[in-house]
Amino acid sequence: MSAVLQGGTLRRSAYPPIGEYAFLSDCEVTALVAPSGKIEWMCLPRMDGPSIFGAILDRDAGSFRVSPVGQLVPTGRRYLPGTMILETTWGTRTGWVVVEDLLLIGPWHHDTDRSTTHRRSPTDTDADHVLLRMMRCVNGHVEMHVECEPKLDYGRRSAIWRYDGEGYGRAVTSAAGHAPELALTTDLRLGIGRGRARARTTLYEGDTAYVALTWTEHAAPASYDEAHRRMQFTADYWHDWLAHGNFPDHPWRTFLERSALTLKGLTYAPTGAMCAAATTSLPEDPGGERNWDYRYSWVRDSSFILWALHSLGFEQEAVDYYSFIEDVASGERDLQVLYGVGGERELTEHELNHLEGYDHSRPVRIGNAAYSQNQHDIWGVLLDSVYIHAKYRDQLAESSWPILIRQVEAAIEHWREPDRGIWEVRGEPKHFTSSKVFCWLACDRGARLARLRSDSERAERWQAAADEIHAEVCELGVDPERGCFVQHYETTSLDAALLMIPMVSFLPADDARVRATVFAIADELSHDGLVRRYLVEETDDGLEGGEGSFAICSWWLVSALVEIGEFDRARQLGEKLLAYASPLGLYAEEIDASTGRQLGNFPQAFTHLALIRAVQRLVQTEYAMLAAAPSPGKIATAVGTVASPVDTFAP
Repeated sequence: MSAVLQGGTLRRSAYPPIGEYAFLSDCEVTALVAPSGKIEWMCLPRMDGPSIFGAILDRDAGSFRVSPVGQLVPTGRRYLPGTMILETTWGTRTGWVVVEDLLLIGPWHHDTDRSTTHRRSPTDTDADHVLLRMMRCVNGHVEMHVECEPKLDYGRRSAIWRYDGEGYGRAVTSAAGHAPELALTTDLRLGIGRGRARARTTLYEGDTAYVALTWTEHAAPASYDEAHRRMQFTADYWHDWLAHGNFPDHPWRTFLERSALTLKGLTYAPTGAMCAAATTSLPEDPGGERNWDYRYSWVRDSSFILWALHSLGFEQEAVDYYSFIEDVASGERDLQVLYGVGGERELTEHELNHLEGYDHSRPVRIGNAAYSQNQHDIWGVLLDSVYIHAKYRDQLAESSWPILIRQVEAAIEHWREPDRGIWEVRGEPKHFTSSKVFCWLACDRGARLARLRSDSERAERWQAAADEIHAEVCELGVDPERGCFVQHYETTSLDAALLMIPMVSFLPADDARVRATVFAIADELSHDGLVRRYLVEETDDGLEGGEGSFAICSWWLVSALVEIGEFDRARQLGEKLLAYASPLGLYAEEIDASTGRQLGNFPQAFTHLALIRAVQRLVQTEYAMLAAAPSPGKIATAVGTVASPVDTFAP
């Protein structure tokens, strides 16, 4: 139960605030844990599968609780540093207990058939397909309650439990339809009935207990000691992974590390794809219809993902993700806006009318109709992704060239046409300025890559196309009175996507039109400093209701302010945005500037990607300014500890 400020009135909601969920992952499935100790979102057999715990979308759609009896608010929650292991501390009237939640990662199982889930890059570790919850009483005594109530297929069917083996320590469900068999293993005594498996026990100081949910042939821990060993292996995995990163020795390092861990957690290891978010249909406008399924991989994110991974030193993840993008872009079919994490092309959108939606926000959607939209930015972001990858690795794979030729030619063929734009509006297509800029990006980066290959004919033709697009955008995409770029050719309205103009080097950062655009967005699209995508009352996006400020747009503004030399203003906004992080360092898609409440799907990869770029830029600029100060010696060590990644979109 939480209190929500809506329309100036405080009301109670049965749903926890979105920003208070914890995020767990084993890089194949994900889970969200509410402050109450309930797991309220988890999908199987992978992160875009049907939910088995869906209480985040309907309080009767399944959950898995481990908490003290009669208590809903913990004393403290944190991730074990450098890991994806959640530690929740409960202080009760009689004692204190610590609960640790995680999705296990373990040594690769040589006897396991992985024929349907080959990893892009095989490693010595693998998802264990075990959700582990461990309890430890550290003072006094605490009565604990365990209740596992899966609701299969997005809450449509209850699970039917039965005991397995001797005693009451293991219960299983029957596989039904696409739902796998579930097994619950514990050192407590389970009771089963009415779709629930329950246990209740009193832990005294020094007592421990565990409960493990499994969904494949992988074995659950047979004892608390084994569970603890496997938890330690998982912690070591996350520590070792994070140690491969290159992070600045700066107070903001923890934000970069948590963002990196979150992006890794949103990555589907068998293919290298990265989900935009772990959830579907968490509302941009509580009670409204702006609810979408983000459990897919957007081509639009690719250049941001590759820059973030390369700049932080995660080369293998960058290679895996690039290979995924190369795979989906290969062949003769047109490039899509988004794909399933397994490379699926058809993501038909459906509404789940049996679910009430988070805080009564309907409809609940699965699938995403944007996969069939025309969005003209995709060719540019793909070419920029290849350009970034080629610069970091100092090579361009021969297999990539035919793919790139098709994308540049597609941009040249279609750039004069209207489209749905970067925000996937469901109103009428428009000549969006940002879409034209990204078509220019496709031709510009294509020409640069062609020159690297000594393909002078294509380089000359593609550069001519880039110059033509550039000239038109500068003629038709600028408001002559204000001197700033506009959302599309038929309006004087603004769009936060225009902040990309200096970041893709469409114009120099000191160009008067660039500066006017950045300042106009900061002044006219911001609410209490936080940036909206556009003004919904001025944009035909085909939807009703409002929306919060988009966190990614606010981080873009930070980056754009750095680009145009407004460092102090950029740092001030960056500090403000970092203060809006959830208690666990996570971000959703949007932030309500009036309340600080996080809105939209969670956690959101795009937000964390934009944070990484902006924070890296701030730290680099800060250290460069310190190095240029009159007494640089005292900060020489600090300067040497910050990464200097290749500019995302540098010429």
